[in-house]
Amino acid sequence: MKKLVFALCALFLAGNIMAQDYVKSYKKAKQKLAGYYLDTSNDDKLAEALVKIDEATAGDLSGLKNPADPYIVKGEIYNAIANNQIGAAQAATASPIEGVPVTAPPNNIQAENCASTAAAAFTKALELASKSRDKKKALEGLIAAQTNLSNMGITAYEAGDNAKAFDKFTEVLSVHDVLKANDGASTLDTDDNYNQGLYLVGIAGIRGQMYDKVKPYLVKLYERDYDDSFIYSALYAIESQTDNDKAYTYLEAGRKKYPDDSGLLFDEINHFLKIGKLEELIGRLETAIEAEPNNVSLYTTLGNVYDNLYQREVKEGSSPEKEKEYFDKAYEYYGVSTSKDPKNVDAHYSIGALYFNKAALVTQEMIKLNDDLSKAGMKKYDALKKESTELFNQALPHFQKAESLNPDDTNTLIALKEIFARIDDIEKSNEFKTRLEKVQNGGKNDTPFFKE
Repeated sequence: MKKLVFALCALFLAGNIMAQDYVKSYKKAKQKLAGYYLDTSNDDKLAEALVKIDEATAGDLSGLKNPADPYIVKGEIYNAIANNQIGAAQAATASPIEGVPVTAPPNNIQAENCASTAAAAFTKALELASKSRDKKKALEGLIAAQTNLSNMGITAYEAGDNAKAFDKFTEVLSVHDVLKANDGASTLDTDDNYNQGLYLVGIAGIRGQMYDKVKPYLVKLYERDYDDSFIYSALYAIESQTDNDKAYTYLEAGRKKYPDDSGLLFDEINHFLKIGKLEELIGRLETAIEAEPNNVSLYTTLGNVYDNLYQREVKEGSSPEKEKEYFDKAYEYYGVSTSKDPKNVDAHYSIGALYFNKAALVTQEMIKLNDDLSKAGMKKYDALKKESTELFNQALPHFQKAESLNPDDTNTLIALKEIFARIDDIEKSNEFKTRLEKVQNGGKNDTPFFKE
């Protein structure tokens, strides 16, 4: 029994000694921090304070008369380190003024996430605070940490570290919530500042492609009717990955609010291209061309829309007049593209394909007449053969131009091989067969066959 009592006493004594060590570390940290405040040009005392406060808060400090105080000290230490890190970063990128030396605070303490740690410490202090004085100190420390988090987020964003920027900006919002829950002031107290805080999260999240994480913040901006077309474009981009209909509700709202925004207009054009609503595209592309008359891709895209309408009309066979109208329009807009940009490979290829596909349709009609040996059937066959040859010949120069600009495009090489075979130029057909096989096997053609 005596041994048991002795063991319990020893255990209690050891625990008491450890608790005293934690308290000593806290007091030492507080002393070193006070020394640093007397001379902020030397951060040795701040580094010592950091070691001691981490030791102290790693243990049980609940026995202290004022349990909030160590966390207030910890927050102040980490805020001081964050201030030095931010000051050093700003000094490193500052534009020098002639005759004025650029000075920066000492930044020898390599500690990560200082502002975040400071915010967490002050939040803990708020939970433990029983005195209004401690609560006031914790709230003041939190708003300073919030400012540091914002500055660190901006620095990360400007450096291209979108993930870090996103984390810091979201922490700014989280600290705001803590401050408001405790009747404290916040840097985001005005609607404009709060919206800006959400916007920074949105920008960093979209740039960092963190779509699931950033979506709630963008939705909040949308619900707050934030005045920036980026919100609608970003929400459309996120939702369109899984739900085109829901995505379009954001896009439609954005187009209504910002009818002259070219970014949203292009989003809408791509949306209708994606879902195959061709007629809806024509007016929107014409509007886009009015806004950007030198944007060659718009003419090519509109030509492609009319091309697809032509092919659909041919398949349905309901209106020869519409077939001709759509074919002519496709040719017209592809032609504008090549006139504005003579080296536009896509447009040259598209004109060739327009004629090639029409020739292929005529060839299909010829095949149907293979077994018709009547005089009328043979006459019709000869007329169709003549027509298909003319169409292939009309396609040929456009494919030649496309090949001269890009000798390794497989579609162009296939088309040239087929055309030369159909017009009985077997030598050239074999040449392009060889060139095609070279590309398909992973090689490249050293020079184009046709010169520009």
